[in-house]
Amino acid sequence: MTRILTTSLALLALAAPAFAAGDAAKGEADFKKCKACHMIVADDGTEIQKGGKTGPNLYGVIGRPVAGVADYKYGESIVAVGAKGVVWDEALLAAYVADPGKWLKEQTGDAAAKSKMTFKLAKGGEDMAAYLASVKK
Repeated sequence: MTRILTTSLALLALAAPAFAAGDAAKGEADFKKCKACHMIVADDGTEIQKGGKTGPNLYGVIGRPVAGVADYKYGESIVAVGAKGVVWDEALLAAYVADPGKWLKEQTGDAAAKSKMTFKLAKGGEDMAAYLASVKK
């Protein structure tokens, strides 16, 4: 009986998603927190979300290499992550927005790594990532 229960629990754990999917509609509503620095503008110039130009354009960010916007001046730490070939997915982006500095330290292994992004999205990172994934090329 114990063996059947253990096997059942193991199969259930494997069937569960590794990362809980976010709510794109909530993420879209929360994007107002990001607009001071970021915009979402399609390659054809269509403004999906008007916003600042301090941060890179977030159009197509999911699936794009980290630090992958041409002509944007990224910080040294995030450039180092991008140089390793890391590509943004929803889980990585949700972790990054929760604490950019911590994420960069973990990714680079450099305790002195820091981010230009000082804002932290303590809650709703999965929703923001889901929204940004829905706004794609």
